[in-house]
Amino acid sequence: MKGFFLSFEGVDGSGKTTQIRRLEAWLRERGVNPVVTRQPGGTAVGDRIRALLLDSRTGGMDAQAELAMMFADRAQSLAEVIEPALAAGRVVLCDRFTDSTEAYQGGGRGLGVERVRAMHALVCGERMPDVTVLLLPPLDVALRRARRRNERAQADEGRFEAEQDAFFERVHAGYRAIAEREPVRVVTIECAGDAQAVFGEVITKIEARLRAAGVLR
Repeated sequence: MKGFFLSFEGVDGSGKTTQIRRLEAWLRERGVNPVVTRQPGGTAVGDRIRALLLDSRTGGMDAQAELAMMFADRAQSLAEVIEPALAAGRVVLCDRFTDSTEAYQGGGRGLGVERVRAMHALVCGERMPDVTVLLLPPLDVALRRARRRNERAQADEGRFEAEQDAFFERVHAGYRAIAEREPVRVVTIECAGDAQAVFGEVITKIEARLRAAGVLR
């Protein structure tokens, strides 16, 4: 089987990490051993970049510097994790990819879609996920979850959640624009129910794609 690349996207607090864990377990029950990673992070270099990008004490970072660091992390992830796994025929589950950068830096920071896509072409070539699951619960629900989670977390990763709601409204709009532009690749789920209900919708929408790609038999 050739490799299969699946990403999860959404605003902070949308439940991506929970759904990736559920999908990982679901695949393992069916004899598939996926590689699970995240961005930023997932490598030694990437984890150091993540710490700087997400730490609420990181102040005064220029939006273009932030964009460059996101793609530096992505380049390392591609070289060290994603491309080797796909070349070996593995399934890769990735928590965020370039769609996040387009929504957050392109939309939220106002850098624009074209600048992000140009950086993607330079760093990633034509590599994009085969399928992207975009979780879009109501924005107020997602932000409450994210901010509550950061209050309980041991690591300080609240830099983005400290942004004003207007920032996240631009991010949310950016994600919607991506989904409208790429309706084949991007599977949008707007369910605001509990994690199990959301997961049921995830499986309903992607199982046929996984079977068609030979991931499941």
